[in-house]
Amino acid sequence: MNIAHHLATTLKTLRQQREWSLSKLAEETGVSKAMLGQIERHESSPTIATLWKIATGLNVPFSLFITPPEGEETAYDPQQQAMVVTPVFPWDPVLHYDHFAITLAPGAVSESTPHEDGVIEHVVAINGTLDMCIDGQWQPVSEGEGLRFAGDKPHAYRNSTDRTVLFHSLIHYPQNKKEKAAG
Repeated sequence: MNIAHHLATTLKTLRQQREWSLSKLAEETGVSKAMLGQIERHESSPTIATLWKIATGLNVPFSLFITPPEGEETAYDPQQQAMVVTPVFPWDPVLHYDHFAITLAPGAVSESTPHEDGVIEHVVAINGTLDMCIDGQWQPVSEGEGLRFAGDKPHAYRNSTDRTVLFHSLIHYPQNKKEKAAG
């Protein structure tokens, strides 16, 4: 399944389930009505940062947008993206977390808007050194090291090296995460 098609279908379904207009969705997510319409019509592929804003505004796990239905594989083209996020363990409704493997191209920077209140993120560098900006301070996370921080504050990821960095991110949501996302 094409990830853009899955994303378009998922976004439209979530909006319609809530009986929200595109204007209401834009208000709740901070993403423009025009962009949301383009995503729903499969005319645009959002950035990872935009997807996070949408997931946070809808109060659903991020993996909901990038995890294909059971038995289908998602087609990714890592050559066209500076940051590629792949679910290791998608949303777990019992443990309240998403676990991702993320590659960040050389020189790439990804700024993350705050996730919902109470989110804790755990990042572990698998291959290479990742720079993390937390509370306005950049710090290296070397291969094999980890960092835990409040994901409900602005943070950023940067690859200052000349080779692709692979890291894992486990995002733990508060216990009040809406269960309808799992169904």
